[in-house]
Amino acid sequence: MKSFYIKTFGCQMNVYDGQRISGMLCGLGMMPTDDVTTADLIILNTCAVREKASNKVFSELGRIRNRKKPDALFGIIGCVAREEGANSFRRIPELNFVLGPQSYHKLADIIENPDAKLLNIDLSGLEKFDALPPMIDNPVVAYIPIQEGCNHCCTYCIVPYTRGRELSRSFDDVINDVHAATGAIEICFLGQNVNGYKDKDGKNLADLIQATAKIESVKRIRFTSSYPTEMSDGLIKLFGQEPKLLPFLNMPIQSGSPDVLTRMNRPYSLVLYIDIIEKLRDVCPNIQISSDFIIGFPGELDSDFEMTCDIARRIGYINSYSFKYSPRPHTAAATMDNQIPENIKKQRLKILDDILTENNRTFNESCIGHTMPCLIEGRDKTGGHLLARTPYMQQVIIAATSAAAVAPIQNIKITSANKCSLRGKIV
Repeated sequence: MKSFYIKTFGCQMNVYDGQRISGMLCGLGMMPTDDVTTADLIILNTCAVREKASNKVFSELGRIRNRKKPDALFGIIGCVAREEGANSFRRIPELNFVLGPQSYHKLADIIENPDAKLLNIDLSGLEKFDALPPMIDNPVVAYIPIQEGCNHCCTYCIVPYTRGRELSRSFDDVINDVHAATGAIEICFLGQNVNGYKDKDGKNLADLIQATAKIESVKRIRFTSSYPTEMSDGLIKLFGQEPKLLPFLNMPIQSGSPDVLTRMNRPYSLVLYIDIIEKLRDVCPNIQISSDFIIGFPGELDSDFEMTCDIARRIGYINSYSFKYSPRPHTAAATMDNQIPENIKKQRLKILDDILTENNRTFNESCIGHTMPCLIEGRDKTGGHLLARTPYMQQVIIAATSAAAVAPIQNIKITSANKCSLRGKIV
């Protein structure tokens, strides 16, 4: 039996893509392997959101081509494939295929015709969801895309080029995926602009959440990543009405400076953003918010950066992500004046990271002594501990017990905490 190797870079959308590819290849009679040197088919599932990610992909390609079997098929799929296109073959002549994020279902074509060179980076729609087999069983958490692409066209973001304009899957197709994810206790809906989801019949994310909550086997629901102007009042109210919807939301702000937000083409005011947070906390007082930040955007002044630090302290974000601005091709920001020197970006990122880390530590420590329903994800590498997730996505380390193997949701009392994780015991 022939084998395949997949390495996934980047976001949860890519994780889902990797799962669907695995299901497709298994359906074609292949088996997965973790050994790239023995694989008959090698796939790098790529992300191009940041420049470092793209460089990492081609470094990995260079290493693999010297280790793979001579007759192994070898290629890239996803956003880097879309970004680089035919140039990928010039950079790595040994590649057999380059498939964009909407074309990876074409892998079957290269398997049937291994002597060909396959390039397909079209953004022709959601054909891949129809072409792929149903989702296979999911362990604990199922990541289900509901829309792809983005219409917001932030000046730093390559997603509209690599993933295309917004397309929402049909409501019925998404719910069918939820039902097919047997064994999944938690459903996470995915999209570049997930709360902008709207199918042809006008059904939205709130409708999906309500329909999913009626499925008895599903105990937890969440979604990522959200855009502030798409947080409708109906969706906000759902955080106070639906107990299966976790009290946790990732809503990127990117910067606390109105001037920087304008240059980023993020058309919301800080007043609107803060108003959304206040509405969420009114309907769900225990909700926690995480965010994404871009530091060192072109033209960012010291005063702009201070505003970002101020908003990070004011909101008290947990589990947030921060990155130095990285110029990407096909984006307006890459050609803007006043690019920030690398040393200044590095200094500012360190300052913000310290604030975010302290926020996280403070929240983690506030959980000590509290009991929370946590999702058991599995054992650690030693087998001596179980790993769980709180409703706020914190990792909890607990001693392995037979009781934990019975129910995937356990009430866990938090006994200690640090900036990265919690420790607890089943009660």
